[in-house]
Amino acid sequence: MPTGWAIFAAGNRQGDRGVTYSMPAPLANRFSHFEFDTNLDDWVAWAYANGIDERVIASCAFVPSCCSISIGPQPGGLPSPRSWEFAHRALAKSAITRNCSPALCRPAWVRRPASTGGLRREPRQAPDIDAILRGDKVPVPREVDLQYAVAAALVGRAIRARDNGNAQETYGHIIDYAGSFPQREMGVMLISDMHRAIGQELFSVPQFAHGPSRLLM
Repeated sequence: MPTGWAIFAAGNRQGDRGVTYSMPAPLANRFSHFEFDTNLDDWVAWAYANGIDERVIASCAFVPSCCSISIGPQPGGLPSPRSWEFAHRALAKSAITRNCSPALCRPAWVRRPASTGGLRREPRQAPDIDAILRGDKVPVPREVDLQYAVAAALVGRAIRARDNGNAQETYGHIIDYAGSFPQREMGVMLISDMHRAIGQELFSVPQFAHGPSRLLM
């Protein structure tokens, strides 16, 4: 092998019953073996950094059990980071702008169709994201799945605002809105995801020190 190169092999565990075979002992002895679990927070951070549709991120956050993958025998696909990205690609190729048809996302949520949550809501049911970013008083939706959808959309807009001259103002309005969620945990999630997405510059926003960001303390 050239200097600096290494071989990595990936596969399913035998207990997963997912196209696995016993590795001969001499070959197994030439590897170091590690088991990895899917972590929702890690995937969400990757998804924001790679432009995954916020509706897909919100849907996954709404049903965290989608991270608990059990491969066993079953028809069709299963929820996984791979299938979540498939859903993103399907949305990107479709002409649907703010509403997701069940048929479009079904391949990614075969076993948990309810996890699409707010993706199937009518656009008029969702709060006005632009109004939130302007600092208008916008009521928080009562439906929890829509709250997840709004939080994910706001993080996505914060990422896109980084190159704008009014980024700090945008961040401040999002932080203000985070404090209006009736569930404290939802505001914490919104600010935490925004921090992972935009980094240390969030700390320089006045509202972070004096406003609802104290939820994180």
